[in-house]
Amino acid sequence: MLDIPVNETVTLADLTHDPYPIYKQMRAQTPVVRVAQTNRIFVTTAEHTKWIKENPEIFSSDDPMTPMKPAFQAHTLMRKDGAEHRAERMAMQPSFSPKVIRSDWAELYEKIAKEYVSLLPRGETVDLFSELCGPVAARILAHMLGLEDATDEEMQRWSQRLIDGAGNFGRDPKLFEASDAANAEMNALFEKIIPRHQSEPNNSAFSVMLRAKNPIPLSQMYANIKIAIGGGINEPRDALATIVYGLLTNPDQLEEVKRQEAWMDAFEEGIRWVAPIQVSGRRTTQEIQIGDVVVPKAETVMTIQASANRDEAIFDDGESFNVFREKHPHQSFGSGPHHCAGAQIARRTLGHIMLPLLFDRFPNMQLPNPEDVVWSGFGFRGPLNLPIYLD
Repeated sequence: MLDIPVNETVTLADLTHDPYPIYKQMRAQTPVVRVAQTNRIFVTTAEHTKWIKENPEIFSSDDPMTPMKPAFQAHTLMRKDGAEHRAERMAMQPSFSPKVIRSDWAELYEKIAKEYVSLLPRGETVDLFSELCGPVAARILAHMLGLEDATDEEMQRWSQRLIDGAGNFGRDPKLFEASDAANAEMNALFEKIIPRHQSEPNNSAFSVMLRAKNPIPLSQMYANIKIAIGGGINEPRDALATIVYGLLTNPDQLEEVKRQEAWMDAFEEGIRWVAPIQVSGRRTTQEIQIGDVVVPKAETVMTIQASANRDEAIFDDGESFNVFREKHPHQSFGSGPHHCAGAQIARRTLGHIMLPLLFDRFPNMQLPNPEDVVWSGFGFRGPLNLPIYLD
């Protein structure tokens, strides 16, 4: 058994710019390693990241070092375990059930997707990231949460500020100031719309939580909605942009996807290739051995699903986008008790609706200069722009 090796050279800036070569080297040489600048232990192999997430009694989600608490101004369900976590997760779950998705949301998804795609101009170069990926994700989520009064711009701004705060491992005070301002705006909206949801019951998450027989505290309802805003926009937004990029830079695969109508395969490959949520934090509740390394109690361990999704032990040439690779489960939606509640919603909205709709309307769309696309993010990752010629 070994002591934890320490990496003194990797910086947050390196990980934000391009983490994948770093993770590849870590998997080969130091699969469990303390990264000095983050003061966290990175775990980079698929076997170990999955094991950690599926054993919350050893690896607790209640990480006191996480920047999520100041970012969300709450101890959210993402940082809770056991019965406490289940109670808050289940408070919103009826809104995301397969039955409600079919009865309330499926038709709405399609209507919103068609409306937003129809607004795109033909014969022009458009930043699909800002003109479609973000706005359509924001509008769908606003309806599901019961926040129809919020604009697309507000939803996206709140989401980004929460994400920036939750990923603020360098503790930049300006990022927390921005998330504080977003929290104040969201709190004001929530207070305003509570009477409507109480008098006009519906299946949105806010309405369901307010009308529960044994409701969770109002402060935790707010926290739940904010968690959904944070993850529920950036994940489908970044996934859609990533998948479109992957298909347009691999035209042979795109043609085969169209021929086979393999849009769900394209969806799964896109979020494997670049996981929208790249890392997750856990705290050890006891001394534990991970691989050849002994990790003491009360250490913060980062499961790097971005690395696990490219692990050579599971994925052949995992660094490449390949829709038709041999299928293996990825970890982009997590595993264990904290498996993403919106996974099936993302699959339906993107795989079943948005991708075929978009490529049907613009069958000859092009990405003229792939090198112009800027990728960024350590905790959350995706393209920041996507200049597409729509034809």
